[in-house]
Amino acid sequence: MKKVKLIIIVFTLIFNIVSAQEPELMQDSVFSLETDSSLIEKKIVDEDLSDIFSSQIDSATNNWFSKSAFGGDSPEESFLDVYPTNIPDSVYVQRLEKTEQVIDLSYNPAVLSFIKMYTERKRDQVERMIGLSEYYFPMFEEILDKHDLPLELKYLSIIESALDPEATSRVGAMGLWQFMYGTGKLMGLEITSFVDERRDPVKSSEAAAQYLKYLYDIYNDWHLAIAAYNCGPGNVNKAIRRSGGKTNYWELYYLLPRETRGYVPLFIAAAYMMNYYEEHNLKPQIPAMPIDVDTIMVNNYLHFDQLTATLNVEKEYLQALNPMYRRGVIPASESKPYPIVLPQEKTFEFIEKDTLVFTYERERYFPNNTLVNPVESSSGYFTPSDVKGKAKIVYTVKTGDTVGGIAARYKVKQNDLVYWNNIRKNLIRVGQKLAIYVPEKDKSKHANSSTARASQKQTSNNSSAINTSIANSSTEFEYYTVRNGDNIWNISQKYDGISSDDIMHFNKISNEKGLVVGQKLKIPKKT
Repeated sequence: MKKVKLIIIVFTLIFNIVSAQEPELMQDSVFSLETDSSLIEKKIVDEDLSDIFSSQIDSATNNWFSKSAFGGDSPEESFLDVYPTNIPDSVYVQRLEKTEQVIDLSYNPAVLSFIKMYTERKRDQVERMIGLSEYYFPMFEEILDKHDLPLELKYLSIIESALDPEATSRVGAMGLWQFMYGTGKLMGLEITSFVDERRDPVKSSEAAAQYLKYLYDIYNDWHLAIAAYNCGPGNVNKAIRRSGGKTNYWELYYLLPRETRGYVPLFIAAAYMMNYYEEHNLKPQIPAMPIDVDTIMVNNYLHFDQLTATLNVEKEYLQALNPMYRRGVIPASESKPYPIVLPQEKTFEFIEKDTLVFTYERERYFPNNTLVNPVESSSGYFTPSDVKGKAKIVYTVKTGDTVGGIAARYKVKQNDLVYWNNIRKNLIRVGQKLAIYVPEKDKSKHANSSTARASQKQTSNNSSAINTSIANSSTEFEYYTVRNGDNIWNISQKYDGISSDDIMHFNKISNEKGLVVGQKLKIPKKT
């Protein structure tokens, strides 16, 4: 028991540190006494935070897993997509009150903005999530019930990962419940070169349930526990202290990090959407992956290709059902067996062909019965089947680049660029390598333009000191006042041709996390 308590304490400390390092959270962590006072009195009237989570939903439903599970969109049915709009507030209130939930489902404009995001703006993505819920929710409910937790906590997985077990955040959180590496290890999840139980629906759900139970024991309030799951208990405790000891989430609302302010309203909206999607003419898209499955324990090395060849089951299905295996290899042994999830109709066939399955081309996959030369990891960029016949170009991200700008430069669809490189939240970093697929006839043209840009960059670097001097003496500026939730990057997006580096340079900012609400920033006017 002492060991368990120690693990939970250490886990909480690391979770708080990780939360404190999150750039979006840091921006709201800089308050003065005057700011605190004004925020405590502020009422929730018109805040729409759906922009924070909108791109996250797009990214999570536009990746390999989603395209593989659903086999693409169904545009031929789009013209039938008619749904109600301008629903009176009283209808939403009545529906939420009728929903039998332990967790209070409050209603306000912040909740409404997310309900509209789910039921109007992100309908295709939501229909996929509803379809996937038929597979994942029963296992979530069983685990939550075992821990005597409210079953509606299953909706947190929609917010965290859009029910994509391979979802990866820009800070490295992974899986249906978005565990960081350190927190996953402390919760007993195995993370190795071959196995990542953060992507195991059962194991990660067990860890999430334990942590949610721990958070509720701290606050005895589900809204605060859910908020702490997002930003860590440290940030919630800070908000409580600043408020003078208030423990009502809605009274702490404007003292919490911006993303966390949207987290509880988004949870309520997800609960509403999953209970009333039919009233909004949302139709579940059932994934092509099998819903009826069985689990078998294996005690010897096994490759997905061996299963594909001997059982005639598609490798994509195996990956979708067993996302915890990072390289398509199950590193099982007599001393450490591992589970394999198979379509129900294939389990008896596996049992009957047991020896044949394991011996199929054994020496090819496991020379000398070892795990040498493992297959390439499924992470990183890859060559999808829909780009055959096109030339691949590798582009290095530069300062000021955006996903949309790169897509326009190479005349490819932005969604394709995101899909090819598994980009999350449309976020890219300087120096990142992106795979771009262009028509074969355009390959040399793009290669030449890249060389020209490299030459221009070298010339620019040679005279950077002179340019800086001229810019400092003659550039005209306009001014921007920093608001709640702002960071250098999102401010730069408001001005064409202005990068984060430009803003930091002209305002002599050395730490991009050091903005203060009310601060005046010089923005160079575009000439």
